[in-house]
Amino acid sequence: MSDLPRKAVTRTAKLAALPLGFAGRATWGLGKRIVGESADIVGRELQQRTAEQLFKVLGELKGGAMKFGQALSVFESALPEEVAGPYRAALTRLQEAAPPMPTRTVHSVLEERLGTDWRELFLEFEDKPAAAASIGQVHRAVWHDGRDVAVKVQYPGAGEALLSDLGQLSRFARLLGPLIPGMDVKPLIAELRDRVSEELDYGLEAQAQQAHAEEFADDPDVLVPAVVHQCDQVLVTEWIDGIPLSEVITGGTQEQRDRAGQLLARFLFSGPARTGLLHADPHPGNFRLLPGEPDGEGDWRLGVLDFGTVDRLPGGLPSPIGDALRMTLDGEAVAVYEMLRAEGFVKDSIELDPDAVLDYLLPIIEPARVDEFTFTRTWMRSQAARIADPRSPAYQLGKQLNLPPAYLLIHRVTLSTIGVLCQLGATVRLREELEEWLPGFLPEEESLTAQEPAAQA
Repeated sequence: MSDLPRKAVTRTAKLAALPLGFAGRATWGLGKRIVGESADIVGRELQQRTAEQLFKVLGELKGGAMKFGQALSVFESALPEEVAGPYRAALTRLQEAAPPMPTRTVHSVLEERLGTDWRELFLEFEDKPAAAASIGQVHRAVWHDGRDVAVKVQYPGAGEALLSDLGQLSRFARLLGPLIPGMDVKPLIAELRDRVSEELDYGLEAQAQQAHAEEFADDPDVLVPAVVHQCDQVLVTEWIDGIPLSEVITGGTQEQRDRAGQLLARFLFSGPARTGLLHADPHPGNFRLLPGEPDGEGDWRLGVLDFGTVDRLPGGLPSPIGDALRMTLDGEAVAVYEMLRAEGFVKDSIELDPDAVLDYLLPIIEPARVDEFTFTRTWMRSQAARIADPRSPAYQLGKQLNLPPAYLLIHRVTLSTIGVLCQLGATVRLREELEEWLPGFLPEEESLTAQEPAAQA
Protein backbone atom coordinates (compact mmCIF):
# COMPACT_ATOMS: atom_id res chain seq x y z
CA MET A 1 0.00 0.00 0.00
CA SER A 2 1.37 3.40 -1.01
CA ASP A 3 1.70 6.18 1.51
CA LEU A 4 -0.25 8.29 -0.98
CA PRO A 5 -3.46 8.91 1.03
CA ARG A 6 -5.78 7.07 -1.36
CA LYS A 7 -9.07 6.80 0.48
CA ALA A 8 -11.40 9.47 -0.84
CA VAL A 9 -12.75 10.17 2.64
CA THR A 10 -9.22 10.80 3.99
CA ARG A 11 -8.22 13.12 1.17
CA THR A 12 -11.55 14.94 1.18
CA ALA A 13 -11.37 15.49 4.94
CA LYS A 14 -7.91 17.05 4.68
CA LEU A 15 -8.91 19.33 1.80
CA ALA A 16 -12.30 20.17 3.29
CA ALA A 17 -10.53 21.35 6.45
CA LEU A 18 -8.82 24.10 4.47
CA PRO A 19 -11.89 26.38 4.05
CA LEU A 20 -12.71 25.90 7.74
CA GLY A 21 -9.18 27.00 8.59
CA PHE A 22 -9.53 29.98 6.26
CA ALA A 23 -12.82 30.94 7.96
CA GLY A 24 -11.28 30.60 11.41
CA ARG A 25 -8.42 32.88 10.48
CA ALA A 26 -10.87 35.39 8.99
CA THR A 27 -12.66 35.52 12.38
CA TRP A 28 -9.29 35.93 14.09
CA GLY A 29 -8.50 38.76 11.66
CA LEU A 30 -11.79 40.50 12.40
CA GLY A 31 -10.94 40.38 16.09
CA LYS A 32 -7.58 42.03 15.46
CA ARG A 33 -9.30 44.71 13.36
CA ILE A 34 -11.69 45.43 16.24
CA VAL A 35 -8.79 46.02 18.63
CA GLY A 36 -7.24 48.52 16.27
CA GLU A 37 -4.76 46.86 13.91
CA SER A 38 -4.81 48.15 10.33
CA ALA A 39 -6.66 46.20 7.62
CA ASP A 40 -3.50 46.05 5.52
CA ILE A 41 -1.41 44.41 8.26
CA VAL A 42 -4.18 41.99 9.24
CA GLY A 43 -4.80 41.09 5.59
CA ARG A 44 -1.17 40.18 5.07
CA GLU A 45 -1.05 38.10 8.23
CA LEU A 46 -4.15 36.23 7.06
CA GLN A 47 -2.62 35.65 3.65
CA GLN A 48 0.60 34.33 5.19
CA ARG A 49 -1.15 31.95 7.62
CA THR A 50 -3.51 30.71 4.90
CA ALA A 51 -0.63 30.00 2.53
CA GLU A 52 1.32 28.13 5.17
CA GLN A 53 -1.61 25.79 5.87
CA LEU A 54 -2.48 25.36 2.19
CA PHE A 55 0.98 24.28 1.07
CA LYS A 56 1.44 22.02 4.09
CA VAL A 57 -1.71 20.07 3.19
CA LEU A 58 -0.97 20.03 -0.55
CA GLY A 59 2.51 18.63 0.03
CA GLU A 60 1.21 15.88 2.32
CA LEU A 61 -1.42 14.69 -0.13
CA LYS A 62 0.59 14.66 -3.38
CA GLY A 63 -1.79 13.73 -6.23
CA GLY A 64 -3.84 16.57 -7.72
CA ALA A 65 -3.44 18.61 -4.54
CA MET A 66 0.31 18.74 -4.96
CA LYS A 67 -0.03 19.25 -8.73
CA PHE A 68 -2.09 22.35 -8.02
CA GLY A 69 0.44 23.50 -5.44
CA GLN A 70 3.28 23.17 -7.92
CA ALA A 71 1.35 25.12 -10.56
CA LEU A 72 0.57 27.82 -8.01
CA SER A 73 4.09 27.95 -6.57
CA VAL A 74 5.67 29.64 -9.60
CA PHE A 75 3.47 32.68 -8.95
CA GLU A 76 4.90 33.41 -5.50
CA SER A 77 6.85 36.25 -7.14
CA ALA A 78 3.57 38.17 -7.29
CA LEU A 79 3.12 38.16 -3.51
CA PRO A 80 4.35 40.90 -1.19
CA GLU A 81 7.81 39.99 0.12
CA GLU A 82 6.73 39.93 3.76
CA VAL A 83 4.10 37.33 2.81
CA ALA A 84 6.11 35.31 0.29
CA GLY A 85 9.30 35.12 2.31
CA PRO A 86 8.16 32.90 5.21
CA TYR A 87 6.72 30.14 3.04
CA ARG A 88 9.04 30.30 0.00
CA ALA A 89 10.94 27.33 1.43
CA ALA A 90 7.70 25.32 1.52
CA LEU A 91 7.07 26.13 -2.14
CA THR A 92 10.56 25.00 -3.05
CA ARG A 93 9.95 21.69 -1.30
CA LEU A 94 6.78 21.25 -3.34
CA GLN A 95 8.76 21.83 -6.53
CA GLU A 96 11.42 19.27 -5.71
CA ALA A 97 10.14 16.50 -3.46
CA ALA A 98 7.34 14.74 -1.64
CA PRO A 99 7.31 11.86 0.87
CA PRO A 100 8.22 8.61 -0.95
CA MET A 101 6.02 5.53 -1.27
CA PRO A 102 7.23 2.35 0.44
CA THR A 103 9.85 0.21 -1.31
CA ARG A 104 7.53 -2.81 -1.40
CA THR A 105 4.97 -0.75 -3.35
CA VAL A 106 7.59 0.27 -5.89
CA HIS A 107 8.72 -3.34 -6.31
CA SER A 108 5.16 -4.56 -6.77
CA VAL A 109 4.49 -2.00 -9.53
CA LEU A 110 7.74 -2.93 -11.31
CA GLU A 111 6.95 -6.64 -11.04
CA GLU A 112 3.45 -6.14 -12.38
CA ARG A 113 4.52 -3.91 -15.30
CA LEU A 114 8.00 -5.21 -16.19
CA GLY A 115 7.58 -8.86 -15.18
CA THR A 116 8.76 -11.00 -12.28
CA ASP A 117 12.31 -10.87 -13.62
CA TRP A 118 12.34 -7.05 -13.71
CA ARG A 119 15.62 -6.89 -11.78
CA GLU A 120 17.42 -8.50 -14.75
CA LEU A 121 16.72 -5.33 -16.76
CA PHE A 122 18.98 -3.39 -14.40
CA LEU A 123 22.59 -3.76 -13.36
CA GLU A 124 21.74 -1.60 -10.33
CA PHE A 125 18.52 -0.19 -8.88
CA GLU A 126 18.34 2.27 -5.97
CA ASP A 127 15.32 1.64 -3.75
CA LYS A 128 15.52 5.09 -2.23
CA PRO A 129 13.84 7.53 -4.64
CA ALA A 130 15.92 10.34 -6.11
CA ALA A 131 12.83 12.53 -6.48
CA ALA A 132 9.13 12.34 -5.73
CA ALA A 133 6.38 14.44 -7.22
CA SER A 134 2.63 14.66 -7.67
CA ILE A 135 1.78 11.38 -9.46
CA GLY A 136 5.00 9.38 -9.41
CA GLN A 137 8.53 9.13 -8.09
CA VAL A 138 11.91 8.64 -9.73
CA HIS A 139 14.56 6.05 -8.88
CA ARG A 140 18.13 6.13 -10.10
CA ALA A 141 19.34 2.90 -11.74
CA VAL A 142 21.78 1.42 -14.25
CA TRP A 143 20.15 -0.16 -17.31
CA HIS A 144 21.35 -3.56 -18.50
CA ASP A 145 23.47 -1.89 -21.22
CA GLY A 146 25.34 0.22 -18.66
CA ARG A 147 23.49 3.51 -19.12
CA ASP A 148 22.56 5.54 -16.04
CA VAL A 149 18.77 5.86 -16.10
CA ALA A 150 15.87 7.46 -14.26
CA VAL A 151 12.99 5.07 -13.54
CA LYS A 152 9.70 6.89 -13.07
CA VAL A 153 7.10 4.81 -11.21
CA GLN A 154 3.50 5.99 -10.99
CA TYR A 155 1.77 5.93 -7.59
CA PRO A 156 -1.01 3.31 -7.37
CA GLY A 157 -4.30 5.18 -7.27
CA ALA A 158 -2.78 8.38 -8.68
CA GLY A 159 -5.61 8.86 -11.18
CA GLU A 160 -8.36 8.72 -8.58
CA ALA A 161 -6.39 10.99 -6.27
CA LEU A 162 -5.84 13.58 -9.02
CA LEU A 163 -9.52 13.77 -9.95
CA SER A 164 -10.72 13.73 -6.34
CA ASP A 165 -8.34 16.50 -5.26
CA LEU A 166 -8.99 18.81 -8.19
CA GLY A 167 -12.74 18.37 -7.86
CA GLN A 168 -12.55 19.24 -4.17
CA LEU A 169 -10.23 22.20 -4.75
CA SER A 170 -12.52 23.63 -7.44
CA ARG A 171 -15.35 23.80 -4.90
CA PHE A 172 -13.53 26.38 -2.82
CA ALA A 173 -11.40 28.00 -5.53
CA ARG A 174 -12.85 31.40 -4.60
CA LEU A 175 -11.19 31.19 -1.18
CA LEU A 176 -7.80 30.52 -2.77
CA GLY A 177 -7.95 33.55 -5.06
CA PRO A 178 -6.42 36.08 -2.63
CA LEU A 179 -3.21 34.03 -2.47
CA ILE A 180 -2.21 35.15 -5.96
CA PRO A 181 -3.39 38.68 -6.76
CA GLY A 182 -4.81 39.12 -10.25
CA MET A 183 -5.10 35.41 -10.98
CA ASP A 184 -8.35 33.47 -11.36
CA VAL A 185 -7.63 30.11 -9.72
CA LYS A 186 -10.73 28.26 -10.94
CA PRO A 187 -9.72 28.04 -14.64
CA LEU A 188 -6.28 26.82 -13.56
CA ILE A 189 -7.85 23.96 -11.60
CA ALA A 190 -10.24 23.17 -14.48
CA GLU A 191 -7.38 23.05 -16.96
CA LEU A 192 -5.34 20.74 -14.71
CA ARG A 193 -8.38 18.49 -14.38
CA ASP A 194 -8.92 18.38 -18.16
CA ARG A 195 -5.39 17.07 -18.63
CA VAL A 196 -5.45 14.32 -16.01
CA SER A 197 -5.69 11.51 -18.59
CA GLU A 198 -2.66 12.86 -20.49
CA GLU A 199 -0.68 13.31 -17.29
CA LEU A 200 -1.28 9.66 -16.34
CA ASP A 201 -0.43 8.27 -19.79
CA TYR A 202 3.30 7.52 -19.78
CA GLY A 203 3.02 6.46 -23.44
CA LEU A 204 2.10 10.00 -24.49
CA GLU A 205 4.80 11.38 -22.22
CA ALA A 206 7.41 9.09 -23.77
CA GLN A 207 6.43 10.22 -27.28
CA ALA A 208 6.68 13.90 -26.35
CA GLN A 209 9.99 13.45 -24.54
CA GLN A 210 11.56 11.42 -27.36
CA ALA A 211 10.48 14.02 -29.94
CA HIS A 212 12.29 16.69 -27.91
CA ALA A 213 15.32 14.46 -27.25
CA GLU A 214 15.79 13.84 -30.98
CA GLU A 215 15.27 17.47 -31.98
CA PHE A 216 17.67 18.81 -29.33
CA ALA A 217 20.19 15.95 -29.61
CA ASP A 218 23.05 18.16 -30.84
CA ASP A 219 21.86 21.41 -29.31
CA PRO A 220 24.57 23.37 -27.45
CA ASP A 221 22.02 24.97 -25.09
CA VAL A 222 19.33 22.42 -24.23
CA LEU A 223 19.54 18.75 -23.21
CA VAL A 224 16.53 16.43 -23.09
CA PRO A 225 17.21 12.86 -21.83
CA ALA A 226 16.27 10.14 -24.32
CA VAL A 227 13.58 7.53 -23.58
CA VAL A 228 15.02 4.08 -22.85
CA HIS A 229 11.88 2.04 -22.10
CA GLN A 230 8.19 2.69 -21.44
CA CYS A 231 5.19 0.68 -20.32
CA ASP A 232 2.04 1.35 -18.32
CA GLN A 233 2.93 3.16 -15.05
CA VAL A 234 6.70 2.95 -15.69
CA LEU A 235 8.93 5.25 -17.76
CA VAL A 236 12.71 4.76 -18.06
CA THR A 237 14.82 7.60 -19.46
CA GLU A 238 18.48 8.50 -19.52
CA TRP A 239 19.69 10.10 -16.30
CA ILE A 240 21.01 13.65 -16.23
CA ASP A 241 22.79 15.33 -13.34
CA GLY A 242 22.86 19.05 -12.79
CA ILE A 243 21.81 21.81 -10.42
CA PRO A 244 18.02 21.91 -9.88
CA LEU A 245 16.66 25.30 -10.88
CA SER A 246 15.16 25.63 -7.39
CA GLU A 247 18.74 25.64 -6.03
CA VAL A 248 19.81 28.23 -8.60
CA ILE A 249 16.90 30.37 -7.39
CA THR A 250 17.91 30.09 -3.73
CA GLY A 251 21.71 30.21 -4.05
CA GLY A 252 22.94 30.46 -7.63
CA THR A 253 25.40 33.04 -8.91
CA GLN A 254 24.11 35.88 -11.05
CA GLU A 255 25.83 34.29 -14.04
CA GLN A 256 23.91 31.05 -13.44
CA ARG A 257 20.65 32.93 -12.94
CA ASP A 258 21.05 34.91 -16.15
CA ARG A 259 22.08 31.87 -18.17
CA ALA A 260 19.22 29.75 -16.80
CA GLY A 261 16.74 32.54 -17.52
CA GLN A 262 17.97 33.01 -21.09
CA LEU A 263 17.79 29.30 -21.83
CA LEU A 264 14.37 28.96 -20.21
CA ALA A 265 13.03 31.71 -22.49
CA ARG A 266 14.76 30.11 -25.48
CA PHE A 267 13.24 26.71 -24.74
CA LEU A 268 9.76 28.20 -24.21
CA PHE A 269 9.70 29.83 -27.64
CA SER A 270 11.89 27.47 -29.68
CA GLY A 271 10.31 24.21 -28.51
CA PRO A 272 6.97 24.66 -30.34
CA ALA A 273 8.74 25.90 -33.49
CA ARG A 274 11.09 22.91 -33.54
CA THR A 275 8.88 20.07 -32.27
CA GLY A 276 5.28 21.24 -32.61
CA LEU A 277 4.96 20.73 -28.84
CA LEU A 278 4.90 23.14 -25.90
CA HIS A 279 6.33 21.84 -22.61
CA ALA A 280 3.49 22.86 -20.32
CA ASP A 281 4.80 22.26 -16.80
CA PRO A 282 7.47 24.92 -16.29
CA HIS A 283 8.05 24.78 -12.55
CA PRO A 284 11.68 24.79 -11.34
CA GLY A 285 11.68 21.13 -10.33
CA ASN A 286 11.57 20.19 -14.03
CA PHE A 287 14.82 21.93 -15.02
CA ARG A 288 18.52 21.43 -14.34
CA LEU A 289 21.53 23.61 -15.07
CA LEU A 290 24.37 21.51 -16.52
CA PRO A 291 27.99 22.21 -17.53
CA GLY A 292 28.15 22.85 -21.27
CA GLU A 293 30.72 20.14 -22.01
CA PRO A 294 31.55 16.78 -20.39
CA ASP A 295 34.84 18.23 -19.16
CA GLY A 296 33.09 21.22 -17.62
CA GLU A 297 34.24 23.64 -20.30
CA GLY A 298 31.83 25.84 -22.22
CA ASP A 299 28.64 27.61 -21.19
CA TRP A 300 25.89 26.16 -19.00
CA ARG A 301 23.13 24.13 -20.63
CA LEU A 302 19.51 23.65 -19.59
CA GLY A 303 18.35 20.11 -18.84
CA VAL A 304 14.59 19.63 -19.28
CA LEU A 305 12.54 16.93 -17.55
CA ASP A 306 8.93 15.74 -17.30
CA PHE A 307 6.93 15.92 -20.51
CA GLY A 308 3.71 14.62 -18.96
CA THR A 309 1.85 17.80 -19.91
CA VAL A 310 2.35 19.27 -23.37
CA ASP A 311 0.30 21.42 -25.71
CA ARG A 312 0.25 20.10 -29.28
CA LEU A 313 0.94 22.99 -31.66
CA PRO A 314 1.74 21.48 -35.11
CA GLY A 315 2.42 24.90 -36.62
CA GLY A 316 4.31 26.24 -33.60
CA LEU A 317 2.93 29.05 -31.46
CA PRO A 318 -0.04 30.78 -33.14
CA SER A 319 1.12 33.67 -35.31
CA PRO A 320 -1.57 36.06 -33.92
CA ILE A 321 0.46 36.12 -30.67
CA GLY A 322 3.50 37.49 -32.48
CA ASP A 323 1.41 39.80 -34.67
CA ALA A 324 -0.43 41.29 -31.69
CA LEU A 325 2.78 41.69 -29.68
CA ARG A 326 4.55 43.47 -32.54
CA MET A 327 1.61 45.79 -33.20
CA THR A 328 1.27 46.58 -29.50
CA LEU A 329 4.94 47.57 -29.34
CA ASP A 330 4.39 49.74 -32.41
CA GLY A 331 1.42 51.46 -30.74
CA GLU A 332 -1.13 50.28 -33.32
CA ALA A 333 -4.09 50.38 -30.93
CA VAL A 334 -6.89 49.82 -33.47
CA ALA A 335 -5.10 46.97 -35.26
CA VAL A 336 -4.36 45.24 -31.95
CA TYR A 337 -7.96 45.63 -30.82
CA GLU A 338 -9.31 44.21 -34.08
CA MET A 339 -7.00 41.20 -33.83
CA LEU A 340 -7.97 40.55 -30.21
CA ARG A 341 -11.62 40.65 -31.23
CA ALA A 342 -11.02 38.33 -34.20
CA GLU A 343 -9.23 35.79 -31.96
CA GLY A 344 -11.95 35.89 -29.30
CA PHE A 345 -10.10 37.82 -26.58
CA VAL A 346 -12.84 40.47 -26.85
CA LYS A 347 -16.32 39.02 -27.18
CA ASP A 348 -18.74 40.39 -29.77
CA SER A 349 -21.03 41.70 -27.02
CA ILE A 350 -18.23 43.83 -25.50
CA GLU A 351 -17.08 47.25 -26.69
CA LEU A 352 -13.75 48.59 -25.44
CA ASP A 353 -11.61 51.63 -26.16
CA PRO A 354 -8.62 50.47 -28.29
CA ASP A 355 -6.32 53.00 -26.60
CA ALA A 356 -7.35 51.71 -23.16
CA VAL A 357 -6.58 48.16 -24.29
CA LEU A 358 -3.15 49.31 -25.47
CA ASP A 359 -2.51 51.00 -22.11
CA TYR A 360 -3.49 47.74 -20.38
CA LEU A 361 -1.07 45.65 -22.47
CA LEU A 362 2.03 47.85 -22.67
CA PRO A 363 3.28 47.40 -19.06
CA ILE A 364 2.84 43.62 -19.32
CA ILE A 365 5.00 43.37 -22.45
CA GLU A 366 7.70 45.69 -21.15
CA PRO A 367 10.34 42.87 -21.32
CA ALA A 368 9.87 42.71 -25.10
CA ARG A 369 10.38 46.47 -25.62
CA VAL A 370 14.06 46.50 -24.74
CA ASP A 371 17.16 44.56 -25.83
CA GLU A 372 17.48 43.00 -22.37
CA PHE A 373 15.25 43.04 -19.30
CA THR A 374 15.86 42.14 -15.66
CA PHE A 375 12.94 40.12 -14.30
CA THR A 376 12.39 40.82 -10.61
CA ARG A 377 9.84 40.00 -7.95
CA THR A 378 9.26 43.75 -7.57
CA TRP A 379 8.25 44.03 -11.23
CA MET A 380 6.00 40.96 -10.96
CA ARG A 381 4.33 42.33 -7.84
CA SER A 382 3.72 45.68 -9.50
CA GLN A 383 1.98 43.97 -12.43
CA ALA A 384 -0.12 41.80 -10.12
CA ALA A 385 -1.10 44.80 -8.00
CA ARG A 386 -2.09 46.84 -11.07
CA ILE A 387 -4.35 44.10 -12.41
CA ALA A 388 -5.76 42.99 -9.03
CA ASP A 389 -6.68 46.40 -7.59
CA PRO A 390 -10.46 46.93 -8.08
CA ARG A 391 -9.82 50.69 -8.15
CA SER A 392 -7.44 50.33 -11.10
CA PRO A 393 -8.58 50.92 -14.72
CA ALA A 394 -6.51 47.83 -15.60
CA TYR A 395 -8.64 45.73 -13.26
CA GLN A 396 -11.88 47.02 -14.75
CA LEU A 397 -10.69 46.41 -18.31
CA GLY A 398 -9.20 43.00 -17.53
CA LYS A 399 -12.58 41.78 -16.23
CA GLN A 400 -14.04 42.38 -19.70
CA LEU A 401 -11.39 40.42 -21.61
CA ASN A 402 -11.83 36.76 -22.48
CA LEU A 403 -9.27 33.94 -22.73
CA PRO A 404 -10.17 31.61 -25.63
CA PRO A 405 -9.69 27.88 -24.89
CA ALA A 406 -7.03 27.53 -27.62
CA TYR A 407 -4.84 30.03 -25.78
CA LEU A 408 -5.48 28.88 -22.20
CA LEU A 409 -2.49 26.57 -21.80
CA ILE A 410 -0.15 28.86 -23.76
CA HIS A 411 -1.17 31.72 -21.46
CA ARG A 412 -0.55 29.69 -18.30
CA VAL A 413 2.82 28.41 -19.49
CA THR A 414 3.95 31.92 -20.45
CA LEU A 415 2.87 33.37 -17.11
CA SER A 416 4.49 30.50 -15.23
CA THR A 417 7.76 30.95 -17.11
CA ILE A 418 7.75 34.66 -16.35
CA GLY A 419 7.15 33.77 -12.69
CA VAL A 420 10.25 31.54 -12.71
CA LEU A 421 12.32 34.25 -14.44
CA CYS A 422 11.32 36.64 -11.66
CA GLN A 423 12.26 34.07 -9.02
CA LEU A 424 15.65 33.79 -10.72
CA GLY A 425 16.06 37.58 -10.92
CA ALA A 426 17.51 36.93 -14.38
CA THR A 427 18.55 39.47 -16.98
CA VAL A 428 17.28 38.08 -20.27
CA ARG A 429 17.48 39.14 -23.91
CA LEU A 430 13.85 38.20 -24.46
CA ARG A 431 13.39 40.23 -27.64
CA GLU A 432 16.19 38.22 -29.27
CA GLU A 433 14.29 34.98 -28.62
CA LEU A 434 11.01 36.45 -29.87
CA GLU A 435 12.62 37.62 -33.12
CA GLU A 436 14.16 34.19 -33.66
CA TRP A 437 11.27 31.91 -32.74
CA LEU A 438 7.87 33.64 -32.42
CA PRO A 439 5.88 33.61 -35.69
CA GLY A 440 4.57 37.04 -36.62
CA PHE A 441 6.78 39.02 -34.24
CA LEU A 442 9.00 40.29 -37.06
CA PRO A 443 7.32 41.89 -40.08
CA GLU A 444 7.33 39.38 -42.95
CA GLU A 445 10.03 41.13 -44.98
CA GLU A 446 12.38 41.33 -41.96
CA SER A 447 11.73 37.69 -41.16
CA LEU A 448 12.67 36.62 -44.71
CA THR A 449 15.81 38.76 -44.58
CA ALA A 450 16.83 37.18 -41.26
CA GLN A 451 16.48 33.72 -42.77
CA GLU A 452 18.63 34.40 -45.88
CA PRO A 453 22.06 34.13 -44.20
CA ALA A 454 21.06 30.80 -42.65
CA ALA A 455 19.91 29.53 -46.03
CA GLN A 456 23.20 30.53 -47.65
CA ALA A 457 25.36 29.05 -44.89
